[in-house]
Amino acid sequence: MYEWLLFLHLLTAFALVAALVVFWTIGFVARNVDRPAESLRYFRVARPTNVLVIAGTLGTLIFGVWLAIERDEYQVWDGWILGAIVLWAIAAETGRRGGIPYMKAQKLAERLAGEGRADEPNAELRTLLQDRAGMLFNAVSSLVILVILVDMIYKPGA
Repeated sequence: MYEWLLFLHLLTAFALVAALVVFWTIGFVARNVDRPAESLRYFRVARPTNVLVIAGTLGTLIFGVWLAIERDEYQVWDGWILGAIVLWAIAAETGRRGGIPYMKAQKLAERLAGEGRADEPNAELRTLLQDRAGMLFNAVSSLVILVILVDMIYKPGA
């Protein structure tokens, strides 16, 4: 059972990191986009990546806690595990907040395209795609996930 749990925990962690790489790539490439039609292409690529983020975020927590329960040498209340859970919550919330400007940009692009203005430049769309607060939240989320990975590898205090 332990091997399966570890496999699923690592698989979901990989899915989460892969999704972050895709989101960062889209974020940089789409940064100067101001036409709804072009931004909607990026949002179509991002849609399945959202599934990876959800699966990765929930899977790492569920399988990680299950692993801690499964193994006698680990306890859910071990400091490094509690630290990882707190960091997981921080990463999830900052990632959620970082996605808000992009969700607004997608809705705006869809509305403009529905109005027949898909190929017209739009300053508000560009502003949303360049949102500094969103990028900052995403950067914090990504850094926290990196710290979680280090925590999981070295298990300080274990």
